[in-house]
Amino acid sequence: MTTMSDPPRESFRLSQLIYDTRYRSLTIQVVATILLAVMIFWLINNTVQNLAALGKDFDFGFLGQRAGYDINQRLLEYSSASTHGKAALIGILNTLLVAFLGCILATVLGVIAGVLRLSSNWVVARLMAVYVEGFRNVPLLLWIIAIFAVMTESTPSPRDFREGGSASMMLGDTLAVTNRGVYVPMPVWGPGSWVVVVVFLLSLVGIFAYRRLARKRQEATGQILPVFRVSLALFFLPAILAYFVMGGPVSLNYPELGGFNFDGGLHLRNSLIALWLALSLYTGAFIAEIVRGGILSVSKGQTEASFALGLRPNRTMNLVVLPQAMRVIVPPLISQYLNLTKNSSLAIAVGYMDARSTLGGITINQTGRELEGMLLLGAFYLVLSLAISGVMNIYNASIKLKER
Repeated sequence: MTTMSDPPRESFRLSQLIYDTRYRSLTIQVVATILLAVMIFWLINNTVQNLAALGKDFDFGFLGQRAGYDINQRLLEYSSASTHGKAALIGILNTLLVAFLGCILATVLGVIAGVLRLSSNWVVARLMAVYVEGFRNVPLLLWIIAIFAVMTESTPSPRDFREGGSASMMLGDTLAVTNRGVYVPMPVWGPGSWVVVVVFLLSLVGIFAYRRLARKRQEATGQILPVFRVSLALFFLPAILAYFVMGGPVSLNYPELGGFNFDGGLHLRNSLIALWLALSLYTGAFIAEIVRGGILSVSKGQTEASFALGLRPNRTMNLVVLPQAMRVIVPPLISQYLNLTKNSSLAIAVGYMDARSTLGGITINQTGRELEGMLLLGAFYLVLSLAISGVMNIYNASIKLKER
Protein backbone atom coordinates (compact mmCIF):
# COMPACT_ATOMS: atom_id res chain seq x y z
CA MET A 1 0.00 0.00 0.00
CA THR A 2 1.41 3.36 -1.07
CA THR A 3 1.10 6.39 1.17
CA MET A 4 0.48 9.73 -0.56
CA SER A 5 1.86 12.78 1.19
CA ASP A 6 0.69 16.39 0.58
CA PRO A 7 3.01 18.43 -1.66
CA PRO A 8 5.06 21.00 0.24
CA ARG A 9 3.37 24.40 0.47
CA GLU A 10 5.13 27.19 -1.37
CA SER A 11 6.47 29.88 0.94
CA PHE A 12 5.34 33.47 0.44
CA ARG A 13 7.71 35.75 -1.49
CA LEU A 14 7.56 39.54 -1.87
CA SER A 15 7.66 39.18 -5.64
CA GLN A 16 4.20 37.61 -5.46
CA LEU A 17 2.75 41.01 -4.58
CA ILE A 18 3.49 42.08 -8.15
CA TYR A 19 3.55 38.93 -10.27
CA ASP A 20 0.92 36.79 -8.54
CA THR A 21 -2.64 37.62 -9.66
CA ARG A 22 -3.93 36.68 -6.20
CA TYR A 23 -2.14 39.63 -4.62
CA ARG A 24 -1.58 42.08 -7.46
CA SER A 25 -4.96 43.86 -7.24
CA LEU A 26 -4.57 44.26 -3.46
CA THR A 27 -1.07 45.70 -3.93
CA ILE A 28 -2.31 48.23 -6.47
CA GLN A 29 -5.14 49.35 -4.16
CA VAL A 30 -2.80 49.79 -1.20
CA VAL A 31 -0.28 51.79 -3.24
CA ALA A 32 -3.05 53.97 -4.73
CA THR A 33 -4.48 54.63 -1.24
CA ILE A 34 -1.06 55.63 0.11
CA LEU A 35 -0.43 57.97 -2.83
CA LEU A 36 -3.88 59.55 -2.42
CA ALA A 37 -3.31 60.07 1.31
CA VAL A 38 0.10 61.64 0.63
CA MET A 39 -1.38 63.96 -1.96
CA ILE A 40 -4.21 65.06 0.37
CA PHE A 41 -1.72 65.62 3.22
CA TRP A 42 0.52 67.68 0.93
CA LEU A 43 -2.42 69.73 -0.29
CA ILE A 44 -3.67 70.48 3.23
CA ASN A 45 -0.17 71.26 4.51
CA ASN A 46 0.54 73.52 1.55
CA THR A 47 -2.76 75.34 2.06
CA VAL A 48 -2.10 75.90 5.76
CA GLN A 49 1.40 77.24 5.04
CA ASN A 50 0.09 79.63 2.39
CA LEU A 51 -2.61 80.88 4.75
CA ALA A 52 -0.01 81.40 7.47
CA ALA A 53 2.14 83.40 5.05
CA LEU A 54 -0.87 85.66 4.43
CA GLY A 55 -1.50 86.05 8.16
CA LYS A 56 -4.56 83.79 8.18
CA ASP A 57 -5.46 80.63 10.04
CA PHE A 58 -7.91 77.81 9.39
CA ASP A 59 -10.82 78.38 11.76
CA PHE A 60 -14.62 78.05 11.70
CA GLY A 61 -15.15 80.43 14.59
CA PHE A 62 -16.60 83.01 12.21
CA LEU A 63 -19.89 81.08 12.28
CA GLY A 64 -20.50 82.44 15.78
CA GLN A 65 -19.94 86.08 14.81
CA ARG A 66 -22.73 88.59 14.19
CA ALA A 67 -23.93 88.45 10.60
CA GLY A 68 -25.07 92.07 10.23
CA TYR A 69 -27.21 91.53 7.12
CA ASP A 70 -30.87 90.74 6.46
CA ILE A 71 -32.40 87.82 4.57
CA ASN A 72 -35.63 88.69 2.77
CA GLN A 73 -37.12 85.18 2.41
CA ARG A 74 -36.78 82.92 5.45
CA LEU A 75 -38.48 79.96 7.11
CA LEU A 76 -37.16 80.66 10.62
CA GLU A 77 -36.87 83.78 12.75
CA TYR A 78 -33.80 85.76 11.80
CA SER A 79 -32.44 89.30 12.16
CA SER A 80 -29.24 91.12 11.32
CA ALA A 81 -28.12 90.50 14.91
CA SER A 82 -28.09 86.74 14.32
CA THR A 83 -24.86 84.83 13.72
CA HIS A 84 -23.33 83.77 10.44
CA GLY A 85 -24.16 80.20 11.39
CA LYS A 86 -27.86 81.11 11.65
CA ALA A 87 -27.65 82.93 8.32
CA ALA A 88 -26.09 79.85 6.73
CA LEU A 89 -28.91 77.71 8.18
CA ILE A 90 -31.54 80.05 6.72
CA GLY A 91 -29.82 79.88 3.32
CA ILE A 92 -29.64 76.08 3.47
CA LEU A 93 -33.36 75.86 4.31
CA ASN A 94 -34.15 78.19 1.40
CA THR A 95 -32.15 75.93 -0.92
CA LEU A 96 -33.96 72.84 0.37
CA LEU A 97 -37.31 74.58 -0.06
CA VAL A 98 -36.83 75.55 -3.71
CA ALA A 99 -35.21 72.18 -4.52
CA PHE A 100 -38.09 70.22 -2.95
CA LEU A 101 -40.79 72.29 -4.65
CA GLY A 102 -38.88 72.24 -7.93
CA CYS A 103 -38.48 68.45 -7.98
CA ILE A 104 -42.20 67.94 -7.37
CA LEU A 105 -43.40 70.39 -10.03
CA ALA A 106 -40.74 69.32 -12.55
CA THR A 107 -41.79 65.69 -12.15
CA VAL A 108 -45.47 66.51 -12.69
CA LEU A 109 -44.74 68.69 -15.73
CA GLY A 110 -42.27 66.19 -17.16
CA VAL A 111 -44.58 63.19 -16.87
CA ILE A 112 -47.52 65.08 -18.39
CA ALA A 113 -45.45 66.56 -21.23
CA GLY A 114 -43.70 63.24 -21.92
CA VAL A 115 -46.99 61.37 -22.23
CA LEU A 116 -48.65 64.10 -24.29
CA ARG A 117 -45.73 64.19 -26.73
CA LEU A 118 -46.84 60.71 -27.78
CA SER A 119 -50.47 61.79 -28.17
CA SER A 120 -52.24 61.01 -31.42
CA ASN A 121 -53.58 64.58 -31.39
CA TRP A 122 -51.23 66.51 -33.68
CA VAL A 123 -51.80 69.89 -32.01
CA VAL A 124 -51.17 68.58 -28.49
CA ALA A 125 -48.04 66.67 -29.54
CA ARG A 126 -46.61 69.72 -31.37
CA LEU A 127 -47.33 72.05 -28.45
CA MET A 128 -45.46 69.73 -26.09
CA ALA A 129 -42.60 69.54 -28.58
CA VAL A 130 -42.39 73.35 -28.63
CA TYR A 131 -42.29 73.42 -24.82
CA VAL A 132 -39.59 70.75 -24.58
CA GLU A 133 -37.34 72.12 -27.31
CA GLY A 134 -37.87 75.72 -26.23
CA PHE A 135 -36.85 75.21 -22.63
CA ARG A 136 -34.10 72.66 -23.24
CA ASN A 137 -32.22 74.82 -25.73
CA VAL A 138 -32.21 78.13 -23.83
CA PRO A 139 -29.86 78.59 -20.83
CA LEU A 140 -31.56 78.28 -17.47
CA LEU A 141 -30.22 81.63 -16.27
CA LEU A 142 -32.10 83.42 -19.07
CA TRP A 143 -35.35 81.73 -18.09
CA ILE A 144 -34.88 82.72 -14.44
CA ILE A 145 -34.29 86.35 -15.35
CA ALA A 146 -37.11 86.37 -17.94
CA ILE A 147 -39.72 84.95 -15.55
CA PHE A 148 -38.57 87.30 -12.79
CA ALA A 149 -38.84 90.28 -15.16
CA VAL A 150 -42.35 89.28 -16.24
CA MET A 151 -43.51 88.91 -12.64
CA THR A 152 -41.96 92.24 -11.66
CA GLU A 153 -42.94 94.38 -14.65
CA SER A 154 -46.34 92.97 -15.64
CA THR A 155 -47.99 92.79 -12.21
CA PRO A 156 -49.57 95.74 -10.36
CA SER A 157 -47.97 97.54 -7.43
CA PRO A 158 -49.61 97.43 -3.96
CA ARG A 159 -50.94 100.98 -4.34
CA ASP A 160 -53.03 99.82 -7.33
CA PHE A 161 -55.09 97.72 -4.90
CA ARG A 162 -56.42 100.79 -3.10
CA GLU A 163 -60.07 101.68 -3.46
CA GLY A 164 -60.66 102.87 -6.99
CA GLY A 165 -57.38 101.36 -8.17
CA SER A 166 -56.87 99.25 -11.26
CA ALA A 167 -56.13 96.00 -9.40
CA SER A 168 -58.09 93.80 -7.03
CA MET A 169 -57.42 90.75 -4.90
CA MET A 170 -58.47 87.30 -6.06
CA LEU A 171 -60.22 84.27 -4.55
CA GLY A 172 -62.50 86.27 -2.32
CA ASP A 173 -59.93 88.89 -1.35
CA THR A 174 -57.50 86.28 -0.01
CA LEU A 175 -54.80 86.34 -2.71
CA ALA A 176 -52.85 89.34 -4.01
CA VAL A 177 -50.38 89.17 -6.90
CA THR A 178 -48.12 92.24 -6.95
CA ASN A 179 -44.76 93.31 -8.33
CA ARG A 180 -43.33 92.75 -4.84
CA GLY A 181 -44.51 89.17 -4.61
CA VAL A 182 -47.58 87.06 -3.99
CA TYR A 183 -49.49 87.38 -0.71
CA VAL A 184 -51.46 84.31 0.39
CA PRO A 185 -53.22 83.36 3.65
CA MET A 186 -50.86 82.07 6.32
CA PRO A 187 -51.94 79.33 8.75
CA VAL A 188 -51.90 80.21 12.45
CA TRP A 189 -51.27 77.19 14.66
CA GLY A 190 -53.25 77.32 17.89
CA PRO A 191 -53.39 74.95 20.88
CA GLY A 192 -54.13 71.40 19.77
CA SER A 193 -53.13 72.01 16.15
CA TRP A 194 -50.48 69.33 16.46
CA VAL A 195 -53.26 66.74 16.63
CA VAL A 196 -54.53 67.83 13.21
CA VAL A 197 -50.99 67.64 11.80
CA VAL A 198 -50.41 64.15 13.23
CA VAL A 199 -53.75 62.92 11.86
CA PHE A 200 -52.87 64.32 8.43
CA LEU A 201 -49.47 62.59 8.46
CA LEU A 202 -51.12 59.32 9.51
CA SER A 203 -53.56 59.79 6.61
CA LEU A 204 -50.60 59.97 4.21
CA VAL A 205 -49.23 56.75 5.69
CA GLY A 206 -52.69 55.19 5.30
CA ILE A 207 -52.86 56.22 1.65
CA PHE A 208 -49.48 54.62 0.98
CA ALA A 209 -50.47 51.41 2.78
CA TYR A 210 -53.84 51.18 1.01
CA ARG A 211 -52.33 51.73 -2.44
CA ARG A 212 -49.77 49.04 -1.74
CA LEU A 213 -52.50 46.67 -0.57
CA ALA A 214 -54.55 47.42 -3.68
CA ARG A 215 -51.59 46.70 -5.93
CA LYS A 216 -50.84 43.39 -4.24
CA ARG A 217 -54.53 42.40 -4.35
CA GLN A 218 -54.66 43.15 -8.06
CA GLU A 219 -51.46 41.18 -8.76
CA ALA A 220 -52.71 38.21 -6.75
CA THR A 221 -56.40 38.04 -7.73
CA GLY A 222 -56.93 40.56 -10.54
CA GLN A 223 -59.46 42.45 -8.41
CA ILE A 224 -59.23 46.23 -8.88
CA LEU A 225 -59.92 48.27 -5.75
CA PRO A 226 -61.09 51.93 -5.97
CA VAL A 227 -57.72 53.55 -5.29
CA PHE A 228 -58.31 57.18 -6.33
CA ARG A 229 -61.55 57.76 -4.42
CA VAL A 230 -60.30 56.07 -1.25
CA SER A 231 -57.00 57.97 -1.38
CA LEU A 232 -58.84 61.25 -1.87
CA ALA A 233 -61.10 60.51 1.10
CA LEU A 234 -58.17 59.56 3.32
CA PHE A 235 -56.35 62.75 2.32
CA PHE A 236 -59.14 65.11 3.40
CA LEU A 237 -61.68 63.51 5.72
CA PRO A 238 -59.56 62.47 8.76
CA ALA A 239 -57.81 65.86 8.98
CA ILE A 240 -61.11 67.74 8.59
CA LEU A 241 -62.76 65.58 11.24
CA ALA A 242 -59.82 66.14 13.63
CA TYR A 243 -60.04 69.88 12.92
CA PHE A 244 -63.66 70.10 14.05
CA VAL A 245 -63.19 67.71 16.98
CA MET A 246 -60.35 69.87 18.34
CA GLY A 247 -62.46 73.01 17.99
CA GLY A 248 -60.77 74.51 14.95
CA PRO A 249 -57.22 75.01 16.30
CA VAL A 250 -55.86 76.12 12.91
CA SER A 251 -56.89 79.52 11.56
CA LEU A 252 -55.79 81.69 8.64
CA ASN A 253 -54.18 85.11 8.71
CA TYR A 254 -55.27 86.92 5.54
CA PRO A 255 -53.22 89.63 3.79
CA GLU A 256 -54.64 93.14 4.05
CA LEU A 257 -53.54 96.37 2.41
CA GLY A 258 -52.05 98.73 4.95
CA GLY A 259 -50.04 101.83 4.14
CA PHE A 260 -47.83 101.27 1.11
CA ASN A 261 -47.81 97.48 1.24
CA PHE A 262 -49.76 94.42 2.35
CA ASP A 263 -49.71 93.33 5.98
CA GLY A 264 -50.37 89.85 7.29
CA GLY A 265 -50.54 86.65 5.33
CA LEU A 266 -47.59 84.81 3.83
CA HIS A 267 -45.36 86.79 1.49
CA LEU A 268 -43.88 84.73 -1.38
CA ARG A 269 -41.33 86.95 -3.07
CA ASN A 270 -41.03 87.10 -6.84
CA SER A 271 -37.45 85.83 -6.60
CA LEU A 272 -38.63 82.56 -5.01
CA ILE A 273 -41.50 82.08 -7.45
CA ALA A 274 -39.39 82.94 -10.51
CA LEU A 275 -36.61 80.58 -9.46
CA TRP A 276 -39.09 77.80 -8.65
CA LEU A 277 -40.96 78.11 -11.96
CA ALA A 278 -37.79 78.42 -14.05
CA LEU A 279 -36.14 75.39 -12.44
CA SER A 280 -39.34 73.34 -12.75
CA LEU A 281 -40.08 74.25 -16.37
CA TYR A 282 -36.46 73.81 -17.45
CA THR A 283 -35.92 70.48 -15.70
CA GLY A 284 -39.43 69.31 -16.63
CA ALA A 285 -38.48 69.58 -20.31
CA PHE A 286 -35.61 67.13 -19.79
CA ILE A 287 -37.78 64.82 -17.69
CA ALA A 288 -40.38 64.84 -20.49
CA GLU A 289 -37.82 63.40 -22.90
CA ILE A 290 -36.78 60.80 -20.32
CA VAL A 291 -40.43 59.77 -19.85
CA ARG A 292 -41.03 59.66 -23.60
CA GLY A 293 -37.95 57.49 -24.11
CA GLY A 294 -39.00 55.19 -21.29
CA ILE A 295 -42.48 54.72 -22.75
CA LEU A 296 -41.09 54.04 -26.22
CA SER A 297 -38.77 51.42 -24.73
CA VAL A 298 -41.81 49.26 -23.89
CA SER A 299 -42.74 46.91 -26.71
CA LYS A 300 -45.80 47.98 -28.66
CA GLY A 301 -47.07 44.43 -28.33
CA GLN A 302 -47.62 45.04 -24.62
CA THR A 303 -50.06 47.84 -25.41
CA GLU A 304 -51.83 45.85 -28.09
CA ALA A 305 -52.19 42.89 -25.74
CA SER A 306 -53.73 45.07 -23.04
CA PHE A 307 -56.19 46.55 -25.54
CA ALA A 308 -57.07 43.02 -26.63
CA LEU A 309 -57.89 42.21 -23.01
CA GLY A 310 -60.29 45.14 -22.89
CA LEU A 311 -58.21 47.59 -20.82
CA ARG A 312 -58.85 51.28 -21.42
CA PRO A 313 -55.96 53.50 -22.58
CA ASN A 314 -55.51 55.17 -19.18
CA ARG A 315 -55.36 51.82 -17.38
CA THR A 316 -53.01 50.49 -20.02
CA MET A 317 -50.67 53.39 -19.36
CA ASN A 318 -50.89 53.07 -15.55
CA LEU A 319 -50.84 49.27 -15.25
CA VAL A 320 -48.83 48.05 -18.24
CA VAL A 321 -46.63 50.74 -19.80
CA LEU A 322 -45.44 52.98 -16.95
CA PRO A 323 -44.48 50.15 -14.52
CA GLN A 324 -42.15 48.74 -17.19
CA ALA A 325 -40.95 52.16 -18.32
CA MET A 326 -40.02 53.21 -14.78
CA ARG A 327 -36.99 50.92 -14.88
CA VAL A 328 -35.68 53.04 -17.76
CA ILE A 329 -36.91 56.37 -16.43
CA VAL A 330 -35.64 56.38 -12.83
CA PRO A 331 -31.81 56.24 -13.36
CA PRO A 332 -31.61 59.37 -15.57
CA LEU A 333 -34.34 60.99 -13.45
CA ILE A 334 -31.92 60.93 -10.49
CA SER A 335 -29.46 63.01 -12.49
CA GLN A 336 -32.15 65.58 -13.27
CA TYR A 337 -33.04 65.93 -9.58
CA LEU A 338 -29.36 66.48 -8.81
CA ASN A 339 -29.06 69.04 -11.61
CA LEU A 340 -32.10 70.94 -10.35
CA THR A 341 -30.72 71.03 -6.82
CA LYS A 342 -27.32 72.31 -7.91
CA ASN A 343 -28.81 74.73 -10.46
CA SER A 344 -30.67 76.40 -7.59
CA SER A 345 -27.37 78.17 -6.85
CA LEU A 346 -28.30 80.52 -9.73
CA ALA A 347 -30.74 82.11 -7.27
CA ILE A 348 -28.25 84.90 -6.70
CA ALA A 349 -29.22 86.31 -10.12
CA VAL A 350 -32.66 87.36 -8.82
CA GLY A 351 -31.73 88.05 -5.21
CA TYR A 352 -33.08 84.87 -3.63
CA MET A 353 -31.02 84.22 -0.50
CA ASP A 354 -30.04 80.58 -0.69
CA ALA A 355 -26.94 78.83 0.67
CA ARG A 356 -24.83 80.19 -2.18
CA SER A 357 -25.88 83.76 -1.44
CA THR A 358 -25.48 83.59 2.35
CA LEU A 359 -22.73 81.15 3.29
CA GLY A 360 -20.95 81.27 -0.07
CA GLY A 361 -21.49 84.97 -0.69
CA ILE A 362 -22.11 87.64 1.92
CA THR A 363 -20.60 85.69 4.81
CA ILE A 364 -17.35 85.10 2.90
CA ASN A 365 -17.15 88.74 1.85
CA GLN A 366 -17.64 89.99 5.41
CA THR A 367 -15.38 87.55 7.25
CA GLY A 368 -12.69 86.87 4.64
CA ARG A 369 -13.02 83.13 5.33
CA GLU A 370 -13.30 82.10 1.70
CA LEU A 371 -11.67 78.68 2.14
CA GLU A 372 -13.77 77.65 5.13
CA GLY A 373 -16.96 79.02 3.54
CA MET A 374 -16.44 77.23 0.25
CA LEU A 375 -15.56 73.99 2.03
CA LEU A 376 -18.79 74.17 4.03
CA LEU A 377 -20.79 75.06 0.94
CA GLY A 378 -19.27 72.20 -1.04
CA ALA A 379 -19.87 69.77 1.83
CA PHE A 380 -23.54 70.84 1.98
CA TYR A 381 -24.13 70.23 -1.73
CA LEU A 382 -22.22 66.94 -1.53
CA VAL A 383 -24.30 65.64 1.39
CA LEU A 384 -27.54 66.82 -0.23
CA SER A 385 -26.68 65.18 -3.56
CA LEU A 386 -25.70 61.92 -1.86
CA ALA A 387 -28.96 61.95 0.11
CA ILE A 388 -31.04 62.44 -3.04
CA SER A 389 -29.10 59.71 -4.85
CA GLY A 390 -29.48 57.33 -1.92
CA VAL A 391 -33.24 57.78 -1.65
CA MET A 392 -33.78 57.45 -5.39
CA ASN A 393 -31.49 54.40 -5.62
CA ILE A 394 -33.55 52.71 -2.92
CA TYR A 395 -36.69 53.42 -4.96
CA ASN A 396 -34.95 52.23 -8.13
CA ALA A 397 -34.03 48.96 -6.43
CA SER A 398 -37.65 48.46 -5.36
CA ILE A 399 -38.99 48.63 -8.93
CA LYS A 400 -36.29 46.66 -10.71
CA LEU A 401 -37.19 43.43 -12.45
CA LYS A 402 -37.41 40.58 -9.95
CA GLU A 403 -35.94 37.42 -11.43
CA ARG A 404 -36.92 33.96 -10.25
